[in-house]
Amino acid sequence: MTKETKPVAASFFRDHITSKGPGLPSRVILHGVEKIGKTSWAAHAPGVIIGMARGETGLESLIDAKQLPETPHFGEWQVWQDVLDSIDNLRTEEHTFKTLVIDTLNGVERLCHEHVCARDYNNVWGKKGFANYMQGYEVSLADWRKLLVALDNLRAERKMAIIALVHSKIQGFRNPEGADYDRYLPDMHAKAWSLTHKWADAILFANYYTEIIDDGTRPKGIGGQLRSIYTQRHAAYDAGNRLGLPEEIDMGSSGKEAWDNFISAVKQARKGGE
Repeated sequence: MTKETKPVAASFFRDHITSKGPGLPSRVILHGVEKIGKTSWAAHAPGVIIGMARGETGLESLIDAKQLPETPHFGEWQVWQDVLDSIDNLRTEEHTFKTLVIDTLNGVERLCHEHVCARDYNNVWGKKGFANYMQGYEVSLADWRKLLVALDNLRAERKMAIIALVHSKIQGFRNPEGADYDRYLPDMHAKAWSLTHKWADAILFANYYTEIIDDGTRPKGIGGQLRSIYTQRHAAYDAGNRLGLPEEIDMGSSGKEAWDNFISAVKQARKGGE
């Protein structure tokens, strides 16, 4: 005899199955070369408040130089707990902010590593401490996951968009299909970036457009004034998105123009997906 199977209550399906998305704002990462305008772009997000990692105070310089209007921002995050406290305050306290910008994510990663080194390795960075068989970077991943969870809780509970700015680095890529080559990647440890890469809804790369002229002697680069945001993976840089964005978005001549062009592309992509 077979044991009778208990029927599944119809309410389970009503309560747990849906065909709609949650309607939450996006998690966007923008990495790019130095002085490309990452902070100026993000400062024009709606209802913005910016968190600055220690030493990443370009926002204040832009405000003082009248290149940006006065923009709400936290005091400079000096230690890892400052970051977590700021996110928790946004989650639990009354405010009207709609977008949290992290400037920069690699600066916050450094604070995380310092926290772990002090807590678990008695502030020893060398081979007898944090860097021993690269263990410190592995241990730090648990703390990094806490940051991503905290950001997701803020996004879910307060409907805030998350924008993280990251400096870029040039790093060799081991190509399993042929010759190795260099790529622009976010200037973060590979394992922390792997977690963050999966977490983000859009990874954008900002760079200047440069034309290469080869006259038969030595290739020369010309231009370097036009700026673009690239949204899809390329051999030369890391990017990708779930928003249906076009491959390239013109950044124009100002942070506001760059932001307006980005939002226009987002809106157009949503219309195309309806």
